[in-house]
Amino acid sequence: MTIKQALKEAGLIIGKKEAIFILCEFLKKDRARLLLDENLDFDERAFFKLVERFNKGEAFEYIFKKAFFYGYDFYVEKGVLIPRYDSEILLKLLLKLCKEKKPKKILEIGFGSGILSIVLAKELKIKIKACDISKKALSVAKKNAKTHGVCELVDFVLSDFKNLDNDFELIFSNPPYIAKDYPLDKWLKTEPKRALFGGKNGYELLERIIKFSKNSKFLLCECGYDQKEILSKILKENGYQSTFYKDESGYDRAFIAQRV
Repeated sequence: MTIKQALKEAGLIIGKKEAIFILCEFLKKDRARLLLDENLDFDERAFFKLVERFNKGEAFEYIFKKAFFYGYDFYVEKGVLIPRYDSEILLKLLLKLCKEKKPKKILEIGFGSGILSIVLAKELKIKIKACDISKKALSVAKKNAKTHGVCELVDFVLSDFKNLDNDFELIFSNPPYIAKDYPLDKWLKTEPKRALFGGKNGYELLERIIKFSKNSKFLLCECGYDQKEILSKILKENGYQSTFYKDESGYDRAFIAQRV
């Protein structure tokens, strides 16, 4: 089968854009090269197995065990939350604040694949402690830290944050914040549930983090699009002044809270 024929057939199953992406990865060609070589024959059987996996709900990142975030490639696998572009909002806020305020003691709660702490450490050469309750996340994050040369800067630990001393100047987190009954698409359903759901209403874990951070000067978190009002109230009750920031779709996506 030619590349052109394979793309046409796969496009009917999963969509043209998705078919091109999978075939580019499969053949190790960029999009331009793929289209230039569209009349070349190849053994399409393994390619269509990948198409079938995606069609059943397995994300690109899990199929190819890699994700792209803030200009860097990261290793990911099933059992760890897939990094998303929306989280760059939180990262940019962190980079700006750390450059300006130069906090001495920093904690990340729920590091997942390690992307936020790793990029912070790589870009600013600062030391960070990061905790997560997932053994799989710990393994993946340490692998990514080694790849990006920041093992000496980021201390990834297997622990619930409630078991740590709350003496950090800055705490940040991209925690689970989806409400328990929120409908998920078939791709999100393959991701770890405890990395997605934040409680019955979605914000319960964020509330725990806010209360834990009572001794911290700064708290930065990603949050749900409809949680600004309740989180603003909780932050104020716990001595924080907060500012929320919108994503490219105009939804509130992250906040910076500073101790009053």
